[in-house]
Amino acid sequence: MSDQYGKVPSSPTIPGRGAAKPLFDLASLYEDPEAGSGPAQTGLDEKLRKAYYWITNYAIISPFYDIEYHDGPSRSFSLGDSKAQLRLPSGVSWSSFVLLPLLSLVTRRRCLFIGGPGRGKTASAILMGVIAGYKMKDIKRAIQHGQPQMTIADLLGNPIPSDLMKSETMEDIRIAWRKWLGMRVKIIDEYNRIPTRTQSALLTVMADGYAELMDQVFDCPESAWYLTANDDAGGGTYQVIEALKDRIDVVVHALHFNSRFLGELLTRIEAGVRPEESVPSEIVFSQEEMDLAYQEILETALPEPLLRRLEYFAAQFEFFEPAGEQFEYRTKDGVKLAGVEMSSLSAQETGKDKLKDLGLQTKNGLSVRALMTAMVYLKATAWFRGNKEVDLEDMRNILPFVFHDKLAQNPDSPFFDQEGNAIYRVDRLSWIRKLFDLSCDEYNARGLDKQDATAELSAAFERGLTGLTEAQVRSELGKIEKRIEEIAAGRKIHGPAFDEILKLKYLHQRYSNYLRWLKSGGA
Repeated sequence: MSDQYGKVPSSPTIPGRGAAKPLFDLASLYEDPEAGSGPAQTGLDEKLRKAYYWITNYAIISPFYDIEYHDGPSRSFSLGDSKAQLRLPSGVSWSSFVLLPLLSLVTRRRCLFIGGPGRGKTASAILMGVIAGYKMKDIKRAIQHGQPQMTIADLLGNPIPSDLMKSETMEDIRIAWRKWLGMRVKIIDEYNRIPTRTQSALLTVMADGYAELMDQVFDCPESAWYLTANDDAGGGTYQVIEALKDRIDVVVHALHFNSRFLGELLTRIEAGVRPEESVPSEIVFSQEEMDLAYQEILETALPEPLLRRLEYFAAQFEFFEPAGEQFEYRTKDGVKLAGVEMSSLSAQETGKDKLKDLGLQTKNGLSVRALMTAMVYLKATAWFRGNKEVDLEDMRNILPFVFHDKLAQNPDSPFFDQEGNAIYRVDRLSWIRKLFDLSCDEYNARGLDKQDATAELSAAFERGLTGLTEAQVRSELGKIEKRIEEIAAGRKIHGPAFDEILKLKYLHQRYSNYLRWLKSGGA
């Protein structure tokens, strides 16, 4: 029975596709072609899919296909008094609890598991370490267990006692650094039980890639991080500092154990099997393979039409009209910096449909870091699925996990008081997916895929200013001013229009500066 846990099927994970492209190895040019194919004949995306299937079939019991894809019509059922919709995906679908940690591994990102005790959070993190090539005993010794007495020395290391006695300067004191700092998979268990001061030291390691103690610095390698917490509020023994929480790239829910799989647990007990100790070598990645996989992910295309949809979605949230007099300052971040409650200013927003304005559902906008992270995970998902470019379903499925802790709900929004919407106060993943769907509906209704005046003006600018005549520059300036007049005629300004206007102002200023240069004889 235990033998099945160490097997990886030889058949391709995507039927009909056949063997994936082999890795290029310079040494292979000098090998005997009859000596065998060697260990690196599986494409890295195929290898990661095999790792996924091995984990879901033999290691982590996660029978949840919550990342749904559809290749055509899919059956759905209305269940219970609330008429909840159960869909049976027609396409290959995935468990977020396994997929997102794997994507975090190959993209070197920071993954937070949330869920009650005993739901496999730490076990999943340990598996990621094994797949990265570490031995079980080394991984377990390297786990940092959050507890209220944890000091910075407990986390990072200690000065060598003999140096403390003999050294005359701080630079002469050597530090016995903790071994986990040099690992490429880092696991922090119950990070919300770490004291605030120690959290600050952890933040430096996580955000900046180095540890500092007594003026000594240890440079950490790029790493995949796995953190766990038993609740979704970021609380625990200590409140998580905002800067540390902001460094989390993706949040994964550890769902309940399905009792229909109790027989699998019995099998493991009777066979004396521990899946994390039986990981097949075929799905273990070398550091070189991890680097190559990440490079392939970065080369995966994010098509311009989808990028525009992401732009439109991201633009929904930051604008807040009562926040400032100058147009640029009308943002939710300005309200936060001023220490003023949004609710005290919301009454000034009159005339808007507060149910349709998506921006009113949040207290904040999306940061540059969050948007960059989203694009990396979108590329990684498409690559994992064996595709050359991101598609709309990737976006709809993955954005909720990346923006889970990045968008703060506005509890005063009337949206949540509407019939059937109260559930979104609890189910944040579905709420963000709903926001994305509503944003796409707006985008489609405006026909922005077919005609976007500002995108056309921007494309013209990107072709360059060199060689433009004064008449051509004045023509572009006139087009920009006309577009602003068209937006102003609509009277009400929402988030996407806010960003559009500021882009137009930017273009106007660039052309104006160039025109000034032309008139001065610069041409």
